[in-house]
Amino acid sequence: MRINRAAAAVGVLALAGAFLAAGPAQAAGGTAPKGDGAKAVCKRLPKTQERIDKALERLNGDATVNGSVARLQQRVDDAHKAGHAEIEKYLNDRLTFRRSLLPTLQTRKADLAAVADWCAKNAPAAGK
Repeated sequence: MRINRAAAAVGVLALAGAFLAAGPAQAAGGTAPKGDGAKAVCKRLPKTQERIDKALERLNGDATVNGSVARLQQRVDDAHKAGHAEIEKYLNDRLTFRRSLLPTLQTRKADLAAVADWCAKNAPAAGK
């Protein structure tokens, strides 16, 4: 069976056109959010605050706490003393990222405090 190249090209173009025409129709199909999700945010607020507090406690822990910045710093120091340059670089990159989490989580904690105040004042409005 030989397929005519022109017929194959026309078929590909027709298929591509069908996909492009369906795109806007699917986008307008009612999948957009109907609100800001305030009710769900207020409902999840206690668990979210708990998770952030737990993460901050872990990150700020001493060298005996798994996942703490101090523990990872100790591992970097140990790798340096042992002369394991590749391990030291890998762990140091992880340490840099872990340190960057602290200000992010502290900002989120402060933001959630403001959200908690809003939820307490606007509980009926959040249900809409």
